[in-house]
Amino acid sequence: MSSSPPASAAPSAAPQLVPEPVSTAVGTGDFTITRHTHIVAKPGSAARVVAEDLAAYLRPATGYPLPVVSGPGGDRDIRLALGDAPELTPGQTAEGYVLDAGRDGVNLAADTAHGLFNGIQTIRQLLPARIESPTTVPGPWTIPSVHIVDYPRYAYRGFMLDIARHFQTPETVMRLIDEASAYKINTLHLHVSDDQGFRIVINGFPNLTDIGSQGSVGTDGRTMDPGGFWTQQDYRGVVAYAAAHFMSVVPEVDSPGHNNAIIMSEYDDTTNPLLNGHPQDINCSVHNPPQWNFIGDVGFSAMCPESENSFTIYHAIISQLSAMSTSPYYHLGGDEVPSTVLDQDRYAAFINAEMPLVTAQGKIPMGWAELAGPGTNPPAGSVAEYWNPASGTSPDTATAHEAVAKNMKIVMAPANHAYLDQKYAPDTPPDLGLTWACNSGCDVDQFYNWDPGSYVTGVTDQNVIGVEGAMWGETVRNLSEVQYLVFPRLIALSEVGWTPQAARDYDGFLPRLAAQGPRLTMAGTNFYPTPKVPWG
Repeated sequence: MSSSPPASAAPSAAPQLVPEPVSTAVGTGDFTITRHTHIVAKPGSAARVVAEDLAAYLRPATGYPLPVVSGPGGDRDIRLALGDAPELTPGQTAEGYVLDAGRDGVNLAADTAHGLFNGIQTIRQLLPARIESPTTVPGPWTIPSVHIVDYPRYAYRGFMLDIARHFQTPETVMRLIDEASAYKINTLHLHVSDDQGFRIVINGFPNLTDIGSQGSVGTDGRTMDPGGFWTQQDYRGVVAYAAAHFMSVVPEVDSPGHNNAIIMSEYDDTTNPLLNGHPQDINCSVHNPPQWNFIGDVGFSAMCPESENSFTIYHAIISQLSAMSTSPYYHLGGDEVPSTVLDQDRYAAFINAEMPLVTAQGKIPMGWAELAGPGTNPPAGSVAEYWNPASGTSPDTATAHEAVAKNMKIVMAPANHAYLDQKYAPDTPPDLGLTWACNSGCDVDQFYNWDPGSYVTGVTDQNVIGVEGAMWGETVRNLSEVQYLVFPRLIALSEVGWTPQAARDYDGFLPRLAAQGPRLTMAGTNFYPTPKVPWG
C-alpha cells in the first residue's frame, strides 16, 4: 500500500481491539485523519450507506467535514469497497472484512455491507478513545499501520433485553443498539411480555396493553413501578434502527408460562369478538381467578393448551410481531412451567400447537431449551437457547442433548456465563442484580473463560450457532442501571462469540478490555469498573 518506510521507522503498537480479530499484522508508521480526508465509496451502493455511517461516527469528535465521495480516492483517504476481499473464503464473507491501513490511507473491503459495517467498528477502535466524544475534542486522529483479516466464529451473537419486568423506552433500546453493535453484536432479542407486563400493542386485543402494561416488578420496597408499552410504530422504529446497525430483532412472548399479564388482560375480555365469549378457559395458573403478582416470582402462571382462546391470542401476537420483525427466528419462550402447573404432556401439547403458528409466518421457532423436552416436535433447524448453568456431563444438561437429538440448533446462554442480570460479586452492586446463578459473583472472567462449543459434553460447534447475553429486568429501571450490569461483561461475551477459541486468551484480553474504559466514558456509557481489569 505504502512505500517502504525508513529502516529507523518503529513498528506500530499492537492495536487494543475487542473482539480480537482473526488475523492482525502490524506494520510501521500510521495514517492520520485530517480536515482534508475523504471517505470514498461507490455512489448508489451499499458501501455508500456504510461510508455515511463511518462519517457520522467520526465527525462529532474530529469536527472535520469528512465528505463521502465517489471515485478511486486520493492519498490520505479512507476507501470502502464491496468485493475485492479475496482473503476471505466463501464461508467467511457474510460478515467478514479485510482492512489495510498505512500512511497513504485506509482500504476496507468486504463482500457484504454487513462486513463493511463490522470493519468500520474496527476503524473506530483503531483511533484514539477520544473519537467517541459527542463533541469536538483535539486530535491527532491516527490509525496504526495494520493488515486485518476478520470474520466471526458464530453467526448468532445476541443481546437479550427484558422490557417486560421493567418497561424500557424505545429510546433506551436504541441507545443499547448503538453500544452493542459497536462490539459486533448482531442480534437483539426482545423479551416483550412476562408475568408483570405486556409491552407491545396487539391489534384486536387492546386489553393486553390497556391492562397488561400498567405494572412492573416491585423494587426498593415499592409494590409497583410505573409500567408502559410501545405502539407498533415504536416497535417498527426500533426494528428499523437495529437493521441500520445490522442487527436483527427476535421478539419473544413467553409461553405457556410467564404470561400472567396476558391472562390478567384477557380473562374477563368476554366482549372481544375474536374470542368465544368464555376467555376464562385460558387460565391454567395456580390462582383461579388469576391475580397480579409483582414480586418477581416465577412458575405460577400458565395458559391452557385445551383452550381455543389461548391460540387465538397467540396467533394474533405471533403474526403481528413476526410481520414487523427482521430476524428469521421467533422466540416462543417455553421455560419454567412446573409440572404442578402443567404436566409434561400438556406442556408439550401447548408447544406443539404453537410452533405451527410460528412456521406459518415464515419464521423458525426458537425457545428456551425446555422446548426440546419429552413429547415436543420442533421442526428440524429450530433453535434451543440453553440457559442452564450445568456443564460437562451433568445430568442437568439434558435439554441440550434433547435439542441435538431433535436436530435443533443451539444458542448458548448458560446463566453463570451469560446472564447480565447477575451481580458481579455477592454484594456488588448492592442495589442491582440477582445471585441465583452466581453465588460467588459473575465478573468478566466468568463471562470470558468458557467455550460454547465444548461447554456441554457432546454438544459441539456442529450444533451451536452462537451465544447470547441475557439482561433480565427484575432489578433495573432505567438505561443507566441496565448499562451498569451490561458493561463490560457484554464486551467479554462479544469476543466469545466472534474470536476463534484457539486465539482467545484471558490475560491478553484484559488490557484490550481496559482500553475500552476510556471509550465507554467518552461516549457517556455507564459501566462497572471491575477491579479485575487494569483500567489504568
